[in-house]
Amino acid sequence: MERRKFLSMTLGAVALAAVPASVRAEDFRKAKPNVWTAHTVEDAIKAMYGTTTLIEEGVELKAAGEKYNSGRKAVASNGGAIPVDFSTKIPAKTIAVFQDANPEAAVMVIDCNKYSVNNYSIKIKMAKPGTVTVVVEGQDGKLYAAKQTLDVALGGCEG
Repeated sequence: MERRKFLSMTLGAVALAAVPASVRAEDFRKAKPNVWTAHTVEDAIKAMYGTTTLIEEGVELKAAGEKYNSGRKAVASNGGAIPVDFSTKIPAKTIAVFQDANPEAAVMVIDCNKYSVNNYSIKIKMAKPGTVTVVVEGQDGKLYAAKQTLDVALGGCEG
C-alpha cells in the first residue's frame, strides 16, 4: 500500500472515531423496567407504549419459516431456537418483539432512526405453543403490529 494512501485512510479513521455519536440508543431495561417483568403481552405493550391499541398492518412477520397465515398455525420443530423474521417500511421509532409462551413476555426492543433498515432475523426460545407479536411504533405515534401463532414440537427448555 502506498504511504500516502495509508496515511489518508488512517487519518480518516481517526477523524471518524473522534466524532461523538449524536444519536444514542435508549436502554429500555433501565428506562422501562416493567416491560421486562410483565407476564402478558398486553401488559408488556402497555408498559412499553402506554396503550395496547394496535393497527394490524404494515408489518411483515415470518416465524418458524412460515409467513403469517390467519387460518393456519406454523410449527416450530425446536422451541429452543425458533427463527423469527420481521420487517416494516413504516418510518419507526421503535420495534418490539413479544411472546406469550414464557413467563416474561418481552423479547427485545430495537431503537430506530430515519436511517434504520428495519429488516431483522432473530431466534427466540419458547417453552410451549404461543403467539409471537411484533409491534412497530411509527414516527406518527401509532402502533402497528403483526402476530403469528406457533405450535412448538419440542419445548425450549428441552431442546
